[in-house]
Amino acid sequence: MIKRILIFLSTIIIYSQFTLSNGNPLFNGKWVLIKEKSSDIDIYGTLSLNIKIKDSKITLIRQFGTSRGFKDSITFSADSKPVKVKITDRVFPTNAFMALIMPNGKERIISGRWEDNGNTLRVNESFSLWSSQGFSEMKMSHVFKINPIKEEIIYTIERETRPQEPMKFVFKPENKNNAYYMKLEDDWGIQGKLPEQAFLITLQGVVNSNSPQLYFIYGEKWDFRFTPSVFDFLKDKHNFTFTQLNSAQQALDKFKDQIKGYVVWDKEVRTSLIVAFTVCGLERAVAITEEMIPMMEKAGIKLIEDFRGKFTGKSDIEIYNWAYDKYFDKCSRDFIVWMGGEHGNVMRPGVADFGIMKKAFFTDASTNEKDKEEYEFSKKVMSKQNPMSLVMGWHSYKKDKERDHVKLASSFALRVEGLHTLPNMSFTSQIPASKDFKFKNNHNVIPGKEYIPEKDKVYITCVQTDCLGLGAWTRPGRGTIPYAWEVTMNWQWLAPAMLEFFYSQATPNDYFIGSLSGPGYMYPKAIPKKYLPGIISKAKELMDILDLNVFEIMDYSEGATVEGNCDLPKDIVEEYYKGMPNSIGFLNGYAPAHTFTVKNGRPFLSFDYYLSETKPENEAVADLIELSKINFKRPYFLVMHVRQWSDITRVKSILDKLPSEFKLVPLDIFLKMAGTTPTFDERFKEEK
Repeated sequence: MIKRILIFLSTIIIYSQFTLSNGNPLFNGKWVLIKEKSSDIDIYGTLSLNIKIKDSKITLIRQFGTSRGFKDSITFSADSKPVKVKITDRVFPTNAFMALIMPNGKERIISGRWEDNGNTLRVNESFSLWSSQGFSEMKMSHVFKINPIKEEIIYTIERETRPQEPMKFVFKPENKNNAYYMKLEDDWGIQGKLPEQAFLITLQGVVNSNSPQLYFIYGEKWDFRFTPSVFDFLKDKHNFTFTQLNSAQQALDKFKDQIKGYVVWDKEVRTSLIVAFTVCGLERAVAITEEMIPMMEKAGIKLIEDFRGKFTGKSDIEIYNWAYDKYFDKCSRDFIVWMGGEHGNVMRPGVADFGIMKKAFFTDASTNEKDKEEYEFSKKVMSKQNPMSLVMGWHSYKKDKERDHVKLASSFALRVEGLHTLPNMSFTSQIPASKDFKFKNNHNVIPGKEYIPEKDKVYITCVQTDCLGLGAWTRPGRGTIPYAWEVTMNWQWLAPAMLEFFYSQATPNDYFIGSLSGPGYMYPKAIPKKYLPGIISKAKELMDILDLNVFEIMDYSEGATVEGNCDLPKDIVEEYYKGMPNSIGFLNGYAPAHTFTVKNGRPFLSFDYYLSETKPENEAVADLIELSKINFKRPYFLVMHVRQWSDITRVKSILDKLPSEFKLVPLDIFLKMAGTTPTFDERFKEEK
């Protein structure tokens, strides 16, 4: 809020300045074309502007093209008094492919004036123009309108002879939001593309530490499917201009001056790469394998560490203890990275760029108590992090379980922000949401209106698992039915533009809810009681900013999905009610859970059904119908959690097969009805 007030006050100051001189000083400077938003410029391909305002004089320079170019420079006063400019080139530059000739030696009559309180510059121009039928008089207006919020100029050419499709060009400041991008392949094997792509990810972490310069578009098999869509969003909404790099050599040539050194990891010891990530962050270095050494030497980059043979025959815990002794004290206490996930001959280190940028310590040590040495190591490094700091990445699929990892992190009041494949965070974390953007949810509940359920209905509502990044957001069917999406709330400050991407794409049927247990992924039963109120308060703060009024809780600190106890005791439920007074309701679980209550019309419901991605549609229909028969009281309120790999087209197909007594409703209306007519029995975790 303070930031928005400062922006508003600075805008007032700027306006007070330029109203005196009749022109917005933000026009001053060099501007480059955003091609995707602009008319075609024929043979020249591009157009740039250089605008100089001094006292009452304006110099306007238009540069068409680059090596094959045309330059037009005019100086005039913004008092509507005409000036004469001699024509020195026959080219009609805006439409070079039209058979039109500017008469050399003749004159153009130019006049200009400020409009719209100095936010628009109108330049009128008249001259004789030769076409195949001889000379005719041409009159046109060049209209330059600045948008100080979006930091862009829209240049429109108005000609009486062109009433249709007026030419329009959109410009941004020359040195604003220029970056490079690369496409990565779906090959993350140590003997495949991992060495090259790990080098690129470490390079990304280094160069993006200075500014957002390098973005990756990941392959179709990547967990987070949104990298192509966010790429387009950054171009469209944030006026990024991207230049493609096609090889590791090209990337090195472009960014070598920002690299302080290189670390050689040993392909025979996979864990050496995880240690190399830590060194890369501390030393602003890149990680390579031995075959890339000549490329580094040729570029004049110095060796920082060589791990070839250093860890041969050593266990992971021996390697991590060595790395801890040498590097841990220099690393961040606000971010630590678990570079887990796949194991063996594969690694997919998507989040490594962010960890490198933040100088985080990297590990994939086990958090399973049975792995005593690694578990004690994990406890040690987590205990030294600041409370409420982030554990980025993910647990190792080989060593432990998700529930082990999140439970241990929660026991130190740390919040987990997965996964190991979370991409481009070093880039997107630096892009603020648009200055005029406000996070706005699609609320369906009308304040003051009563929502009375029909007495013979089975009400069903759908919630997507695993937050926005891993969900079906970019898959078929979104927007066709009411659907709730778990919001990765930390993105509000970690990657605001990325969260803006989701909010700005939402349809009226897309409804956002807060998750998961806290301001990040946590287990409330594992959190020390002294921290829980503050954690809930921080989650509420994020919910208020993101316009969320439903919150979801998940706790697997006491066992597995079905056989474990994921229910919550009454005192923890009361903490959520107390800490989130504006929430209209709460959800609990992942797979089905069994905690239910209601307080002042605000229900606390657990998921009654989990739709896995492997469940055949007809069997899912049979499951839901059977649930409705077992839960015979009407109305029956059924919350369905949908596994992220099920796209909405599939979900809709299942719902369409249900009997007419089933009624799909938006989650917020569902909760309002369940709160006024609770047909569920109150139940909490039984305390021993």
